[in-house]
Amino acid sequence: MNAIEPLGEIDPAHFRRVMGRFASGVTVITASAEGEIRGMTANAFMSGSLSPPLCIISIAKRARTHDHVIRAGKFAVNILANGQEKYATHYAGRPIPGLEVAFEHVGGIPILKDASAYMTADVVAQHDCGDHTIFIGHIHYMSADNRPPLVYHSGHYAALAYLGDVSPSLPEFW
Repeated sequence: MNAIEPLGEIDPAHFRRVMGRFASGVTVITASAEGEIRGMTANAFMSGSLSPPLCIISIAKRARTHDHVIRAGKFAVNILANGQEKYATHYAGRPIPGLEVAFEHVGGIPILKDASAYMTADVVAQHDCGDHTIFIGHIHYMSADNRPPLVYHSGHYAALAYLGDVSPSLPEFW
């Protein structure tokens, strides 16, 4: 493995500002272990592989959900729709008093009942990544509706503005 020479100290606030320029969808990662359901808002999520179907999440080691996912050995990724900011806020550590969250279970894994899309996965690998752990999940079930996604950009929730009905023709692999 090649060594990477540091270019100097990077201020954590500057790091967050720069990384926040990348718009992303908003998810809530949920897991159940020892009879307790936990969830956390995350935008560190991506597809990993088509065959086998894998997804990747990154969780801060200091997050309460981190060890919960390890104990559960499985998790769900709930993709939020535009208008579901309340769930994003609630699971980002700012609980909303009186918010009732309805769950369903798929294969023993809790999912948000009204998420726009979700997938359930077994943890098949985990990798140290500084102050985070990257979890790779083998997807066993997934579902989605057609609602537009909730978007996160530069510290704010946003919505998409579609630019037209043009769908690019993509090669099988690009």
